[in-house]
Amino acid sequence: MPKVKLTVLKVMDQKDIFKESPVKQSKPLPPCHIHHEGQEFIVGPDMNMPEGFCHWAWSTAKNTVKILMFGGNYPWQEEPGVSVTCCTDGLRPVIYKVERIEG
Repeated sequence: MPKVKLTVLKVMDQKDIFKESPVKQSKPLPPCHIHHEGQEFIVGPDMNMPEGFCHWAWSTAKNTVKILMFGGNYPWQEEPGVSVTCCTDGLRPVIYKVERIEG
């Protein structure tokens, strides 16, 4: 059964997205402190969240992981077995490349 690799492509800062926050905050949030660009995680056939992966990001990424793990592809992606997803934090998202790998 294939595995799936998640690679952190971009850790966004709130200032990169908004001139001013669309919600009231006592102070701007810093970028994600859990992930850094270039970090890689492997998901095995057990489909467990990789150690050190953000729980909030996993809640979204696991759907893409399942699709690729079981041989699915996204029709808008020219390359089979590859997609891009991001975490659910709309103020400072982290963007991941998700790819099916053998073995």
